[in-house]
Amino acid sequence: MNRKKKKGAVAAGQRSTLTMADLAELAGLSKITVSRALSDSPLVNAETRERIQLLAREHGYKLNLHARNLRLRGSHSVAVIVEMKPSHDRTMLDPYPLGLLGGILQELTAAGYSVLLTTRQGAAAAAVQAADGLILLGQGVHQDAVRRFDKLSMPMVVWGADTQGDSHVVVGSDNRQGGKMVAERFLALGRRHPVFIGNPSHPEIFERLNGFVDALAKHGIKPLLMRRDEFTADSGVDAVNSLHARKVSFDAIFACSDLLAMGAIRATVELGRSVPGDVSVVGYDDMPLGASFMPPLTSVRQHWQDGGILLARKVLALIRGERAHSETLPVSLVERAT
Repeated sequence: MNRKKKKGAVAAGQRSTLTMADLAELAGLSKITVSRALSDSPLVNAETRERIQLLAREHGYKLNLHARNLRLRGSHSVAVIVEMKPSHDRTMLDPYPLGLLGGILQELTAAGYSVLLTTRQGAAAAAVQAADGLILLGQGVHQDAVRRFDKLSMPMVVWGADTQGDSHVVVGSDNRQGGKMVAERFLALGRRHPVFIGNPSHPEIFERLNGFVDALAKHGIKPLLMRRDEFTADSGVDAVNSLHARKVSFDAIFACSDLLAMGAIRATVELGRSVPGDVSVVGYDDMPLGASFMPPLTSVRQHWQDGGILLARKVLALIRGERAHSETLPVSLVERAT
């Protein structure tokens, strides 16, 4: 069997699982355009509608008529999915996601929309699937969450990092600049043996690490990466204890979250070293707990409420069939005692 026939056989065997995203890729168009064409929307010209509908029939794609009818009527609601795993020391009460939710609620309520808040586990609910649009808070490891919710084929805006080649509308902070700011602070303090704690499989953390590494490289310094999947205080404690057990020399820690940073400080002090005398520590997010921590934590501040407002405005634009583009918010370094 030649290569062309083999490719055709695979395509035929996959007809029953063809998604709207697959159909959009075949047509060379956006999922929104394909969805409208399959729904006979006048927003898509007749020639394009006919081409997409023919392509759908050829590949055995069947539109979910129930979901389509719900969406055509308009639920006047937006689903907000929080992509995080709450724990005893990383709760939903933290600035992420609470600060973002405040901005989202403010903007959507003013526009007359209701908000359906859920986590990844609740995304299969009928009310979520019938929403007019979707806001995803967090891209997931290697953007697995983004790919999963793409299958809902509805207007979607994501909080995270705008990565090269990504066609999604993404709102997020300037994570690369945040990493650069931390590096510059360590350099100003004369630190020469920095450590980064976090999981760079998350696009936002990857950008923080890159900004940090690039700024230090200009001064001939290469930081040590301590990969930790959980953004918790316990994980920060574990990272520092691991450094100590391996007899690694370090004088600065950049933790990709405030909770990680606070755990790192606790472990450092318990090992008989002082913060910031022996080790400088910087966190990320500037959560209220960090300001009252002892010693008060230096941290990179993100503008959560502004981010939430932007997310809501952009998903509303997509729902109305308007263009929306990704946007990056500035960050600032809040210098305290660490």
